[in-house]
Amino acid sequence: MVKQNLLFTNLKLKFLIMKKTLFSFLKRAFLLLGVVSLVTLYSCDDDTDEPVKDPIASFQFAVSETNYLEVTFTNFSQNATSYSWDFGDDKTSVDKDPVHVYDAAGTYEVVLTAKNAADVSKNYVQTITITDPLAAIRILTGETSKDWRFIREGVAMGIGPDAAGYTTWWSLSNNGLRPCIFHQTWTFNADGTMTFDDAGSMWGEGFVFETTDFNETCFDATAANMVNKDGVDVSAWLSGTHNFEYNPTLGKLTLTGEGAWMGLIKVTAGGDVAVPQQSVEYDIVITEEEGYDLLVLSVTGDGFYWQFNYVSYENPANEPDVVEDAAPWGEDLADITPTEMKVTFASKDAVDLVVLDTITSNSVVEFGVDDPADAGAAKVGKFSRIEGVTYQELQFQTYPEKKDIQFDNFTTVKIDVYFPSTNDYTGDLSQFIEIGFGDVSETQTGWWTDIVDQQTAADIALDQWVTYTFNLTNALTRTDLDMMYLNMGGAGHNAGGTFYVRNLIFE
Repeated sequence: MVKQNLLFTNLKLKFLIMKKTLFSFLKRAFLLLGVVSLVTLYSCDDDTDEPVKDPIASFQFAVSETNYLEVTFTNFSQNATSYSWDFGDDKTSVDKDPVHVYDAAGTYEVVLTAKNAADVSKNYVQTITITDPLAAIRILTGETSKDWRFIREGVAMGIGPDAAGYTTWWSLSNNGLRPCIFHQTWTFNADGTMTFDDAGSMWGEGFVFETTDFNETCFDATAANMVNKDGVDVSAWLSGTHNFEYNPTLGKLTLTGEGAWMGLIKVTAGGDVAVPQQSVEYDIVITEEEGYDLLVLSVTGDGFYWQFNYVSYENPANEPDVVEDAAPWGEDLADITPTEMKVTFASKDAVDLVVLDTITSNSVVEFGVDDPADAGAAKVGKFSRIEGVTYQELQFQTYPEKKDIQFDNFTTVKIDVYFPSTNDYTGDLSQFIEIGFGDVSETQTGWWTDIVDQQTAADIALDQWVTYTFNLTNALTRTDLDMMYLNMGGAGHNAGGTFYVRNLIFE
């Protein structure tokens, strides 16, 4: 009995030892499994400890020059290991850079899905339009040729900051102000040529002809008259035949050959030009309307957008007539021949000392601020350009009643200006002032800088008061001037800036 109990005790002890050993083994195995799991969780791939980056999906496409239905897609995705394409026509591909042939012209939404090694995917969606180039070109050229002219109902052209506001800054319609341009014709031919017919008259675009007899007026379209403000022959802009390339997929029209143009002779994406170009590119959209086709031509530049609207009627007899004479606009103000004309800017309330006063314009002025060079000196004016507004100037008219100014008693105009160095002159903002005049009451004919001598207005010294005197070179030859303007910081851009002015005085 004692022997049996001893045997039982030994067996029990061995069992407990085995159980403890097994438990210890399982415990170590479990801990080891946890370590492996942690290593797995904190290791994103076999080759690096860096986290797998999310993919970025992107692509571009090009239409074949020989088959308009064939499109080559170039994949610019990043951090991706696989790709899938949906071409928008119920067909797909997993190639990186596929070449796809569509069954028919149309508009398709193409979706590229890029996936990384961690199975994270991102999409890039782009809508493309596949156009039969011959069908599209026939909308522009007809079967053999097609005439286009500025639209005579509605806005013919305009300029603004963008397409939505293209009439914001200026626009023109068939109202008699520029009748010559509504007679002109641009004929696009199926052989790839474009013929311009000036109809015997040209418009004296201001930037090109501003110091000539033809500035801002219709004049006879002869080679002898086509001399720009710099004395350069610009007769290449007259009637002639040029070449064109039309890419309906991209919506681009390129005219080539010296003097080829549409819209306005001066307008290019790089800014206004005063001489004919060898090549000009436009954005173009053509739509079929009821009874006519509409061609919208546009030019987008740095801070501006021009749009020109042309039409081609199915039945030319339905085209409205050209308005040859403008309806009366505004009024002829009474004349004034002042012996004193000035603005001190010291106080807005001191109107009894002021013959000129500011009116609403794109720039603003604050009267009676501290002199930036000497706070204890007489008060001055603070001239502020508004950031984001392209055409900036401070305008003046006679006070208290608006009059046409006769300059018989004056030969010069001078002004004190202060340009702070705190302005940023490394970009568009410049150390420049300009004085000009205009008629804004009766004829709506625009503004002129050739009234005064502008040669001393550049490279103004900073952080000091500088007096500039301008000679009134041509002021005595006009009797319709009722507004003068002051531009500070340069024209044709939308950069802001702060300046100071005092003592605008005519002598």
